[in-house]
Amino acid sequence: MSTMTIHPMKSSATGTIRTGAVTAVVCLALAAVVAAMSSLNVALPDIARATHATQTQLAWIIDAYSLVFASLLLPAGAIGDRYGRRRALIAGLAIFAAGSAAAMTVHSASVLIALRALLGLGAALVMPATLSTITGTFPVEQRTRAVSTWAAVAGGAAVLGLLVSGLVLEVWSWPAVFGLNVVLGVAAIAGTIWLVPESADRETPRLDISGAILAVIGMVVLVYSIIEAPAEGWLSVRTLAGLAAAVVVLAGFVVYELRRRAPLIDPRVFTHRALAAGSLSIFTQFFAFFGFIFIILQYLQFVQGRSPLVSAVYVLPMAAAMMPCAQLAPALVARLGARIVCAGGLVLIAAALVVLAQLTAASSYWLLVAGLITLGAGMGLAMPPGTTGITTALPAARQGVASALNDLSREVGGALGIAMLASILTATYQSHLHPAHLPAAQAEQARSSVAIAVRLGGPVAAQARTAFADGLHLALLIAAGIVCCAAVAVVVLLRDRAARG
Repeated sequence: MSTMTIHPMKSSATGTIRTGAVTAVVCLALAAVVAAMSSLNVALPDIARATHATQTQLAWIIDAYSLVFASLLLPAGAIGDRYGRRRALIAGLAIFAAGSAAAMTVHSASVLIALRALLGLGAALVMPATLSTITGTFPVEQRTRAVSTWAAVAGGAAVLGLLVSGLVLEVWSWPAVFGLNVVLGVAAIAGTIWLVPESADRETPRLDISGAILAVIGMVVLVYSIIEAPAEGWLSVRTLAGLAAAVVVLAGFVVYELRRRAPLIDPRVFTHRALAAGSLSIFTQFFAFFGFIFIILQYLQFVQGRSPLVSAVYVLPMAAAMMPCAQLAPALVARLGARIVCAGGLVLIAAALVVLAQLTAASSYWLLVAGLITLGAGMGLAMPPGTTGITTALPAARQGVASALNDLSREVGGALGIAMLASILTATYQSHLHPAHLPAAQAEQARSSVAIAVRLGGPVAAQARTAFADGLHLALLIAAGIVCCAAVAVVVLLRDRAARG
């Protein structure tokens, strides 16, 4: 594995600058794009009422961002490596802020989905540049703490974004949530121009455009097929054909990359056990996390009748546990090893999901708190060793790609978590809701959207709340099983490394 000497960071305008200031700026940019993935969840009921969006369209409003974000991370990371991480950061933030400003003016679910996809393009340029600026330019002795801070922000910003959005919705309507993106984006651009140094590797090979196209097509087909499965039927020809096509395209991507002299990502890097374990851990954590956030905020508002602000405040215990545990994780890894800390964190996540799966329409808040604290602690412990395992597997000159791999694991996990758990939720909700006394048209509307069913009131609303809770139960138990399998795989992958000491 090649290495690259790390020099103290310089700025032509200010000379040597403090790593703390750069960390603050890149974490602000990171917080903006991470919060955008989750913050709109708290506004989904308002969006559903304003745009008459169906349950499937609500999933797309969230997942269009994640899908484009995830699909473009690898080429975006490579662009930052070759042409400059600071340039990539500024360009991505500009797209992100402009798209958010445009989204404030729309009233159509379809247009909102398209603009969320544009925001995903900007975010794909931003996120790899934030981590690779740290791992590719910081001195070794300062890198571990900065990466831990980055990981804490990556997890905590998603929850804090919900709180800020809830506060905004107390005063304004849902378009103001996009206004937050504009403010954060502009502030991050100013900080980047002023403080962040440029870093790039001019000898990085040309961008693998064909590989990038294959990866994007495969991801789009896969997530589209999962999101549309409840409407089309999981065993329908369209769903099965879509899933099969996605597998074929992604397998073709792997074969193509193996034959390239300068691939977008060499699949052989996954033979590095620490990288494979880190990628699997990050993927699984955010599969569970974003799928859970998508479901729980609808549960709190539709099933328990909480306001957006109260719903956001209710999930804060997760961030309160996550961020200090993320800061504690490096010391625990030094004492116990990455294997125990990472797998232990995943076990805590699985246990939390089992607890949270017990929620019903009449559940006490304390049951939710118990699950949230356990979930936050598990993620806080598992994230830093997972991220470090990925970024230390590749040389400094390829830190944009290493960072993109970390972000890809996160965003693909999040996109598939929302798609799969939302699909399970929707399918269960629809199969358990039977408003027999309603006219056919109204009954179909109630089955298509819990927002409409709850608005109808009476027995239909009560039945819809129960059906939604049934879907939550099944979706979270399935997610817990997936996380348990990942914990076992991490133990196996890191076994030899632990034996070597």
